[in-house]
Amino acid sequence: MTIKRPILSVVVPLYNEAAGIETFYQALHGVLEALQIEYEIIFCNDGSRDDTLAIIRRLAKQDRAVRYLSLTRNFGKELAVTAGIHAARGKAILMLDADGQHPVKRIPEFIEHWRAGAKVVVGIRTANRHQALIKKLGSSTFYRLFNKLSHTRLVPGSTDFRLIDETVQHDFIRLTERNRITRGLIDWLGYKQEYIYFEANDRIAGEATYSLGGLLKLSIDSVVSLSVSPLFVVAYIGAVVLPLSLLIGLGMVVNLLFGDPLGLHATGGAYVAVLTLCLVGILMVSQGVIGLYLSHIHAESQNRPLYLIDRDNSSDKL
Repeated sequence: MTIKRPILSVVVPLYNEAAGIETFYQALHGVLEALQIEYEIIFCNDGSRDDTLAIIRRLAKQDRAVRYLSLTRNFGKELAVTAGIHAARGKAILMLDADGQHPVKRIPEFIEHWRAGAKVVVGIRTANRHQALIKKLGSSTFYRLFNKLSHTRLVPGSTDFRLIDETVQHDFIRLTERNRITRGLIDWLGYKQEYIYFEANDRIAGEATYSLGGLLKLSIDSVVSLSVSPLFVVAYIGAVVLPLSLLIGLGMVVNLLFGDPLGLHATGGAYVAVLTLCLVGILMVSQGVIGLYLSHIHAESQNRPLYLIDRDNSSDKL
C-alpha cells in the first residue's frame, strides 16, 4: 500500500510535558483537521522523565497522523527539533512548542504565506505577559549583541514557531554543528522570510524548562557557532590598552626627568603594577575566548551522532 506524502509536517519537541500534552494535541489536531490537507505530527521526546513517552505512544496508536521519536537521553531542545526536521516527510515543516505559548490558531496563516511562495515563515513574539524582567532584558541584550557580532541577523522576538519549505529542509540537513541554535541556522541559510506577529499564550501547564543558565549557554553557543567576531575582541582591547600603556610609560619618564610635574605622586612600582594588571587582564580574556572556540572545535572533531533515537512508531509494530 502506498502511503500518501503529507503536505505538512508539524515538529513538536517535548521534555516533561505530560501534564499538558493531551490538551495541546487536541487543540493542534482541531486546527490541522480544519485545513483539510494531508499532515503528520512528529512528537520528539527529548529524554523526558515523566509519562510523556507513554502518552505520545498512546496518541500514535489512536491517530495515524501522529509519529513520535524518543531520544535515548536529554540531548537538548535544539537537537530534538533537529531530529524532527530530519524525519519530516512533508512538503512544508512547521515547528512549535508543546507548552501552548505558540498559538496553534495562527497555523493557517503560516500555510497561506507558504502557498504564496515563502520559503521561511517566522513567528515573531510581540509580548509575553509572564516573562520575567531579567529574561526580557537578557533577550533584548542578546539580540543586540548577536546582530553586532554576527553577519547573520536575528529579528528581535523571533521564535522557533516557524515554517520552512522542503528545499530549506534539504539544506538544513546538511548542517552538522552540535552546539546549535535552530533558528539561527535557518536564518544563516539566507532564504527570504515572511513574518507573523503574535502574543504568547499562557502555558498550558508546568514551568519553563529553560533555566537562566541554559539560556545563557544557548546564547554563547549561538554567537560562537555563527560568528568569529569574539576572536577579534582581544585585538580591539589590545588596540586600546597599548596606547594606554605607552602613556603610562611616558608618564614614568616625565616623573623621572621633571620631578612629578603632574602631581601624581606615584612610584615607578605603581605604574608597573597597573601595566602588569592590564596585560594580565588581556591575557585572561584572550584565553577565555580561545577556550570557547577550542571547546567547539573539540565537539565538532569528535564527529559523534547529533542524537540517538531509542524508539519510534516502527518499534511499536514489532
